[in-house]
Amino acid sequence: MSLKGKHALITGSSRGIGRGIALKLAEHGAKVAIHYYQNEPAAKETLAKVREQGSEGFFVQADVSRPDHISRMFRKVQSEFGKLDIFVSNARPEVPAFFQPPMDITLEQWDTALDSQAKAFLVGVREAASLMGKGGRIVAVTYAEGSRTGGLQPWVGMGSAKAALESLVRYFAVALAKRGITVNAISPGWTEDSVLNTLPQQAQDLIRTWHARGWTPMGRLGTPEDIGNVVALFCSEQAGWITGQVIYADGGASLMNPAVPPEIQLG
Repeated sequence: MSLKGKHALITGSSRGIGRGIALKLAEHGAKVAIHYYQNEPAAKETLAKVREQGSEGFFVQADVSRPDHISRMFRKVQSEFGKLDIFVSNARPEVPAFFQPPMDITLEQWDTALDSQAKAFLVGVREAASLMGKGGRIVAVTYAEGSRTGGLQPWVGMGSAKAALESLVRYFAVALAKRGITVNAISPGWTEDSVLNTLPQQAQDLIRTWHARGWTPMGRLGTPEDIGNVVALFCSEQAGWITGQVIYADGGASLMNPAVPPEIQLG
């Protein structure tokens, strides 16, 4: 599978899952635009790693919760690349900006979640599509468990935002199908070097132990490289008949029954 000659933009790609996606696409030959919000040194580090893969690219700063910043970002992409083949919407705000239960979340925190996800995707896809030809690939990174459950109460803002984003994936998939552009979403499970690492150490240890014990049937957490592999598959020519889907990339964790201990489920 080769992505040589392709041009990609991944939001939130200075670190974590976004960096894993950027490096995997670069490994397959794509040139990569690396987006960051505040951490320019991390973006520079990602670009250096892209170049180590034998590819090229640039980095661009934007607050994806602001439509004018998104438009400016795509103008930079057009100026540097002249076109776009792959757009991955991955960026999210830091946890304190939205992490409050439904009875406590402020309207500002609610708006931060919705603006950085659903609105950013709406604006981003329309900008990206204007630069794409047949064979374009659009991928959103979601968290489908959070969009359909209610147990993790402080996730209400982001869960609602991701639910709206997943709905947009389906609408855009239909809208862009005749142009040969696919639109899909990927839902990672718990992943190292991601939001997990911002949690208190005790919470991290509990999550890692629980998943290694069997909640993830494959017995481990995901890695940014795992998610990058899935995005690369979606971006391949062979994936041109897949659109409007939410794909779980979680080692089987979403197949488990939350009402039954994993030791019983796994026999």
